Amino acid sequence: MVPEVGVSQSGRTVVVGDVHGCSDELERLLELVQFEDGDALYFLGDMLSRGPDPEAVLALFRRTRARGVRGNHDDALLRWHARRREGGPELHLGRANQKLALQLEPADWEALESLALYIELPSHDLVLVHAGLIPGIALEAQPLEALLSMRYLGPNNEPIEKGGSILWGARYVGPPHVLFGHNAGREVQLHEWATGIDTGAVYGQRLTAVVLDPGAKMPPIERRSEVLFSVPSRARYYVPR
Repeated sequence: MVPEVGVSQSGRTVVVGDVHGCSDELERLLELVQFEDGDALYFLGDMLSRGPDPEAVLALFRRTRARGVRGNHDDALLRWHARRREGGPELHLGRANQKLALQLEPADWEALESLALYIELPSHDLVLVHAGLIPGIALEAQPLEALLSMRYLGPNNEPIEKGGSILWGARYVGPPHVLFGHNAGREVQLHEWATGIDTGAVYGQRLTAVVLDPGAKMPPIERRSEVLFSVPSRARYYVPR
């Protein structure tokens, strides 16, 4: 069992890729990195949807006093919740997210509402975001579609989610270094100034984390494996249509 973590940080920074409700993999990953009191835990968004045990993921999020950024699935759930509270026409979520939304309790919604669009970690010269950043645009001016759903850049640096050919990380130049999720693949996505760690846990692949010692910066590509840790998925929990 992962220990409860206090408010103050005296240890490492642990950043976990898209969990998607894979609580078993999350527990095993934190055991692998020997997560302990004093470490700070961060999530890169899409903590809940599609996987087998979102409630356990939320319980761990609260127990460890973790922080996280908002993913596109988190944003869809929050927009659905806001519309329902306002009494407007209900938004379409898709079957899996609809079932999840109806199960969430007030404390769960509070946890989702705590997710930021991005998190800056100055001691590591690092920014956490779910999807990406458009090069040359200030962090506070980034459009929502870049932060939540971008994978590629168009010819004019416009954000593209599907069907692009140029990964945004290939054009991004820091500092700061950017840690992101969203673009699931079998391997970690490595760029000089950006690292993507959604390795498809919910699709039966792996759940991945970055672990940094206090004050440490992201190492260059040839040494980046030193801070990357993964566990294999127990099963393929979701098959895209």
